[in-house]
Amino acid sequence: MENRVTEVAVGSTRLHIIQGDITKQGTDAVVNAANSSLMGGGGVDGAIHRAGGPAILEECKEIVSRQGRLPTGKAVITTGGNLRARYVIHTVGPVWRGGGKGEPDLLASAYQESLRLAVENKMHSISFPSISTGIYGYPVERAAEVAVGTAVTFLRQGPAALEEVVFVLFDNKTFAAYSRALQELVEK
Repeated sequence: MENRVTEVAVGSTRLHIIQGDITKQGTDAVVNAANSSLMGGGGVDGAIHRAGGPAILEECKEIVSRQGRLPTGKAVITTGGNLRARYVIHTVGPVWRGGGKGEPDLLASAYQESLRLAVENKMHSISFPSISTGIYGYPVERAAEVAVGTAVTFLRQGPAALEEVVFVLFDNKTFAAYSRALQELVEK
């Protein structure tokens, strides 16, 4: 087993990488890797909607009726419903099309917008899944670099409002990729 950094301090914020189930996290918010319709789906999106119950879907329907579909790289907030987390921040990551269609910038924006909403809503903690690496096909190694790098940059630039940022990865491969990305960032 290689030695992996799975927790670092970025200013006064603790950044963790864990393997687990995002629907069981007790942070103030969990981030949903949503589709632009916000109506639930497969993977993390479906799991969050199932575990959180109908209140989440009802708020999502209200948001879509007000502003239309959620563009890639943007984020909105709803109740956490039956989840331990009080809120769900829904963001839409990019579909991988080879990397030349702005995917890294759109993925970074999904993380930035989610972090910004957490700070604006005076949250102290947030949990992220690996956005876009499921059915959207974003290569996990590349996504991990963008995700961890974006979070660290955001935390270094902003006020120390967030106490904890957690990346909750579902499987060994994704956990290993995020751990490596964090290790490389720490060693720079």
